[in-house]
Amino acid sequence: MYARSTTIHAQPSAIDAGVAHVRDEVMSALQGLDGFIGMSLLTDRESGRCIATTAWESEEAMRDNAETVRPLRERAIEMFGGAATVDEWDIAVLHRAHQMPEGACARVTWGHADPAHADAAIDYFRSTILPDTEALEGFCSMSLMVDRATGRGVSCTTFDSREAMERNRADAQTLKASRMKEAGATELDECEFDVAFAHLRVPELV
Repeated sequence: MYARSTTIHAQPSAIDAGVAHVRDEVMSALQGLDGFIGMSLLTDRESGRCIATTAWESEEAMRDNAETVRPLRERAIEMFGGAATVDEWDIAVLHRAHQMPEGACARVTWGHADPAHADAAIDYFRSTILPDTEALEGFCSMSLMVDRATGRGVSCTTFDSREAMERNRADAQTLKASRMKEAGATELDECEFDVAFAHLRVPELV
């Protein structure tokens, strides 16, 4: 399974219009494409950072549809009123404890590990980091996406509510400090988001 993420630095005043456009226009256009298996959108209204992620059955499907998707992405970026960066990922781990309710939030952590040890880092994430994180209050789901060529990775953990995410923040930070070191990974960035929507048919990958 593969994913393409578009990180948009939006105008905060344009986020509602951008969310509506992606939900109502982009999603419907993508649903007819071969190999498309879903989309999610995260928003941070304070900073304006928004992340739209499309999921695909294979790398070939993601690449074959790239030119069809490009104008849809460019129009969505215009609606958000900002600039954007695009990344492509291998979906290495995905686990859902239960479906996210309305009002769900996400904590996203970007990191880096030695590409030569990517498989070992993924195995450690699956066997140790995922079970530890699942014990946090309000846990809904967790994923890990990686760029094997560069060693970059991004984990996304969703929670039932912002209140639960705020209450578990200290425990999550303690966990991250020890587990990332043991995994041989370095944190690059972290941000908390509202889940605007998540319509994904990606199967369990654990």
